[in-house]
Amino acid sequence: MIKLREDALYDLVVPTSMGVRITPANRQPVHVSTDFTMQATSAESNVLNISASLGLRTKVLTAFVAESPIALFIKGDLRRRNIEYEGRDVPQGGPWGYRHQFNIADSGFGTRGPRVHNDRAGEVGRTISAADFDLEKLFAKDGVKILHLSGLFAALSPETATFCRELARIAHANGTVISFDLNYRASFWKDREAELTETFAEIAGLADILIGNEEDFQLALKVPGPESGGKDVGKTESFKAMILNVKKQYPGASVFATTLRQVLSANAHMWGAIMLDGEEWFNVEPREIGVLDRIGGGDGFVGGMLYGILRGWESEKCIQFGWASGALVTTLLTDYGEPADEDVIWSIYSGNARVKR
Repeated sequence: MIKLREDALYDLVVPTSMGVRITPANRQPVHVSTDFTMQATSAESNVLNISASLGLRTKVLTAFVAESPIALFIKGDLRRRNIEYEGRDVPQGGPWGYRHQFNIADSGFGTRGPRVHNDRAGEVGRTISAADFDLEKLFAKDGVKILHLSGLFAALSPETATFCRELARIAHANGTVISFDLNYRASFWKDREAELTETFAEIAGLADILIGNEEDFQLALKVPGPESGGKDVGKTESFKAMILNVKKQYPGASVFATTLRQVLSANAHMWGAIMLDGEEWFNVEPREIGVLDRIGGGDGFVGGMLYGILRGWESEKCIQFGWASGALVTTLLTDYGEPADEDVIWSIYSGNARVKR
C-alpha cells in the first residue's frame, strides 16, 4: 500500500465549491413537492466525511459569499461534521452577483429513477484560485497526507482547473499522496476539450491514486478502451483491461479503483467494487443492497477507501471498507456518511443488520 507522510498536520484535504442540496420529503418528485430538506454539500466534502466522522483531521479549501445566510449555514454544517474550512468571503456584488450552488434532487422510488437538477449560475466556487491560500504553509510546513482532487471541481471553470494543477504540483513536491477521481461530465467539458484534456493529463501524471470507470478514463484521459476481440466481456474484466492501458500511460499511479453498480430499482442496487494496488487485484463481488437515496454512494466509497489507506490497512481491507462506506451512504437521506464508529461500516460489509444493544 502507498506510503504516507508521517509529519503531517492534516490527514485529508480537498478543494471544493460548497453549496446546498434540496431534497423533497417522502421520496416525492421535485415538481410536485412543497416540503423540502436542505443540507450543505459538495462531492469533495462528501469524501472527507468518513474520515472526519472517525476522528481524522480534514480540511476543505473553498470560497464563501460574504454576509450570505447560505454561507453561514454551510460553515456551521462543516463545523458540525468535524471538517475544517479555509476560504475567502467574496462580496456578493448585488442580487445578480455571486451565490452558492443549488443541487435540487429527489430520491426516486421503485421503477421511478431519481432526477437531479444542478443550478450553478453565479457560483462563487468558480472564482477559487491559488492566490486565496498559503499553499506553501499548508503543504510544506503543516503537511498533508492525502490531497483528493475531483474532476467535477477541476472542470468547474478555467480558474479551478488552474488551481487544481497548482495544488497537484505543490502537493507532489512536498510528498503528499494525490488521489484523483476523474468524474467526467460532458456538460462541463463542452467547448473546453483542449484545456481540460491538458489539465486532467497533468494531474493524472502526478497522481498516486486514480479513480474512475472506463468511460472516465476514455473521455477524460483519452486512454484507448480494451480490445475485446469482438467478445462481450464483463464489467470487471473490461475494467481490468482498461487499467492495463492506463498504467502504460500513467506509470506514476499505483492504485486504481472504481465501483460496480447495476440498478435493479431505485430502492435496490447490485453494488460491487474493484481495486488494483501495484500488480494485485482486489474485488468485492456485487451484491444487492437496499437504497434509500443513491446520491453520494460513490463519494462514500472513495472516502472509505482513503480512510483505510490513511489508517495503513492492507489493500483488501481498504476496498472492503470503501464498499461498505458507499453502501452506508445509500441508506441515508444525506449524500455523505456519518458512521458512529468503524463497527457500523464493518457490520454492513459482513451483512449483519441485527440490532445492537
